Amino acid sequence: MPPQRVFALPRQQSLLLPAVINPFVQDTRLTKAAIIKCVLVGLILVPVRAVLVSLILMVTWPVAVLITLNHPMKGAVEPMTGWRRLMCRKVMAALGRTYYFCMGFRVVVKGKQADSTEAPILAVAPHSTFFDGIVCLVAGLPSTVSRVENLETPIFGRFVRCLQPVLVSRKDPDSRKNTIREIESRAKSAGRWPQVLIFPEGTCTNRSCLITFKQGAFVPGVPVQPVIMRYPNKLDTVTWTWQGFSSKTLLLLTLSQLYTTVEIEFLPTQIPTEEEKKSPPLFANRVRQTMARTLGVPVTDHTYEDCRLMISAGELTLPMEAGLVEFTKISRKLNLKWDNVKKDLEGFAAIAGSCKGGRITIEEFAKFLKLPVNPALEELFALFDRNGDGTIDFREYVIGVTILCRPANTEDVLRMAFQLFDVDKDEKITREEFSALLRSALGVSNLNMAKLFKEIDADRSGFITFTEFHDFAMVHPEYAKLFSTYLELQRYQAIQEATPGDLELTGSAEEQEDSTSDKKDD
Repeated sequence: MPPQRVFALPRQQSLLLPAVINPFVQDTRLTKAAIIKCVLVGLILVPVRAVLVSLILMVTWPVAVLITLNHPMKGAVEPMTGWRRLMCRKVMAALGRTYYFCMGFRVVVKGKQADSTEAPILAVAPHSTFFDGIVCLVAGLPSTVSRVENLETPIFGRFVRCLQPVLVSRKDPDSRKNTIREIESRAKSAGRWPQVLIFPEGTCTNRSCLITFKQGAFVPGVPVQPVIMRYPNKLDTVTWTWQGFSSKTLLLLTLSQLYTTVEIEFLPTQIPTEEEKKSPPLFANRVRQTMARTLGVPVTDHTYEDCRLMISAGELTLPMEAGLVEFTKISRKLNLKWDNVKKDLEGFAAIAGSCKGGRITIEEFAKFLKLPVNPALEELFALFDRNGDGTIDFREYVIGVTILCRPANTEDVLRMAFQLFDVDKDEKITREEFSALLRSALGVSNLNMAKLFKEIDADRSGFITFTEFHDFAMVHPEYAKLFSTYLELQRYQAIQEATPGDLELTGSAEEQEDSTSDKKDD
């Protein structure tokens, strides 16, 4: 048996798995006793609370209509003043607190809220449920960021109008830029506008960590007051994420509790440094770290795009959590856009669609490439398998394809691989030439060779041109790295046979070469 290189590739610490693998799953387990208790208590409390909430809404809606009457929501909007602002801060806030009280919420406030001149922006995290709106009432109804469609929602749309939100429109291509400009304008209004309250995570999590903060709250470069939320209840009936209970189920479960505790803590105002004013991500990260330390939870680089990938994974019949890659980190370090990662997910699904748990074993990897398990394939698989558990998940696949395979897909490597097949140097690879090399080098069976040859031979001419070879390699970058790995093994074997006494030195040099060629620098 030919000798193989033995070395361990160093793994970048920054690309290792996050502390929390899936912050978007609600994993509350209801025991039989808990279900029975919810049913018995709910039979009494739910109807009573429904009646009380309805009565509060009947009183609140006319007040909201009066406050917003003849006050524009779009265009050149001016902040509410005089009696309108007074009624918002006093009457509407009191009615809102009564609304939550009738639903069974017990609010505990810690710390002191800064005024709008001291901290124009409130950054609230973690964002985990639709009940988080209670923080707006505690904060005195500051402005929020809301979709323009929410203004047209029956009853609640009128309540949203009272907040004079910064409006986001999906139909407007300049919406993001306009939103940041409006946030900045209000934040620098010297108290004319109320504070702007923002959930910088941008989506709901299960509160097990703080995911990436979006930069909207930090672009203005003004002081920000962090506000943290906790739900310290024995049974979690509020967490509303991408995997778990529906909103209706959570509402019924919450109304069936004797009470639900929510803690809202105002932390000291964070003032940006000159460097942070120029670099919003720096400011956002420092504020996030401060909030995470107070909460006692880790931070991860997940973001809303991970949720989109989860949905795409489900549509591709993979487990939803298979789509989680910590998009912020992966996109930044590997220079990938969402569309690139989505395309890689489709390629991963083609291999892992039939695998349990959405993880690829070496047998499935070999089957997809139409190759037998051989030393070159084993080494390529080991490069992909970053945690050494014998399988490849989607995150490892994205890193592997980007760091290992695409850089190997150069014109020189492809030309060298083509020449290996093209024995008679006529710029064409016949079926016989193709079969001879694959059989001797990689041990490919006749059946798989025929399938692979047919895939590469796009025009069905009976031979493969360099253009066809190149185009196939662009779509399947794994093969380029496989051939370069095979050539490295061949060179290594030749060196061993020529100078066996230099084995240890050669292995060390080979390790250094692979470590630099196969890994992007952090």
